[in-house]
Amino acid sequence: MLLYLRLLKESFNFAMNALRNNKLRTFLSLLGVTIGIFSIIAVLAAVDSLDQKIKGDLGDLDKNTVYLLRFPFGPTEVPSWKREQFPNVTYEEFDYLKRSLNGVDKIAFNLFTRNENIKFEDRTVSSVRVTPTTNEFEGIDGIKIEQGRFFNESESNSGTGVIILGFEVCNGLFDSPEQAIGKKVRLYGQRFNVIGVTQKQGFSTFGDSRDNAVFIPMNFIRKLYGENNDMLTPAILIKPEKGIDMEGFKGEITQKLRNFRGLKSSDIDNFFINVLSGFTDMIDEVVSELNIVGWIISGFSLLVGGFGIANIMFVSVKERTNLIGIQKSLGAKNKFILFQFLFEAVILSVIGGIIGLVMVWLIAMVLSKVLDFEFVLSFWNMMLGAGLAGVIGLIAGIIPAISASKLDPVEAIRSGM
Repeated sequence: MLLYLRLLKESFNFAMNALRNNKLRTFLSLLGVTIGIFSIIAVLAAVDSLDQKIKGDLGDLDKNTVYLLRFPFGPTEVPSWKREQFPNVTYEEFDYLKRSLNGVDKIAFNLFTRNENIKFEDRTVSSVRVTPTTNEFEGIDGIKIEQGRFFNESESNSGTGVIILGFEVCNGLFDSPEQAIGKKVRLYGQRFNVIGVTQKQGFSTFGDSRDNAVFIPMNFIRKLYGENNDMLTPAILIKPEKGIDMEGFKGEITQKLRNFRGLKSSDIDNFFINVLSGFTDMIDEVVSELNIVGWIISGFSLLVGGFGIANIMFVSVKERTNLIGIQKSLGAKNKFILFQFLFEAVILSVIGGIIGLVMVWLIAMVLSKVLDFEFVLSFWNMMLGAGLAGVIGLIAGIIPAISASKLDPVEAIRSGM
């Protein structure tokens, strides 16, 4: 054990001498490993951060939540020209499913519409995402209220002019969430009473975050514009009870909606049942593919880095041929010489890897502050980077180390004279 510790110490000293005595050559050799480790860990950290952000954005949603619309969330065998003929879901269908569908925890009716400007006195916030919905939406979307409350069933059914502001919308109109409650804001040329402000969500991976949205009773918009309006796209959101058989649940939705619409047995479904779990599975596949692509691209950088380490080790063997001969003449075994150069190669490679990790860490810190997006450099990724650097050094140093261990001591001393 003491022998290996001494070997490690001597190899570390040799590696440091190589760095000190041949700074440019060593730097250029280590650059490949540094870039390779930086590339791999940067890609893994970015993908992990994106994955964590997506899961955080969807964390409040039940993965079995159903989105019932006239179009699908993903690929479908129904041609686009046929999908364009499908009718929108209606409030009557929502009301029918709410009364007759079994196994429902919560069901809401949403209207997707264009962004609007919202005003309070002389202040205006532009391009605000308006979400007309029913009161059940709060329990499906997992909206967290910072101040005030969400609108209740009575306000929802009657289409009362009340509004919940997103965090950033509130900041643009008022000095504080507390100040916003009870004030009147203008939207669609109408006055709305502010009854709530949502908690800050931050950057969202799915476009506009909840911070830049407002929520109003859906029936207010129905009374104002009616349902047959091109700027409105209705959707029925259904959160099933825990532990329900999703295939059976989807089958019941299909049967009831087909019956309500009077579809014949030969007619295809003219609606789409989009389940959130299918969407998250698709995201997991994309994240996995991004990881694979990152590994492939970064692998080339590591390959170049390995050649750089091998090059510097061959040079080290050449420069220290005389010293190797003296060590062998004094009784050093081939294994001692082999491990000496292997350790040196690994140490040099790990140094390059650590530089790459530090670069990723610094960039992650800067981007997290600038972009309002938390980049995560996990302990596992750091260990993976250091481990990869060590493996690259081991592979790159094995041939130079073997060639050094097999040198004839007499010839080695003579070549250095």
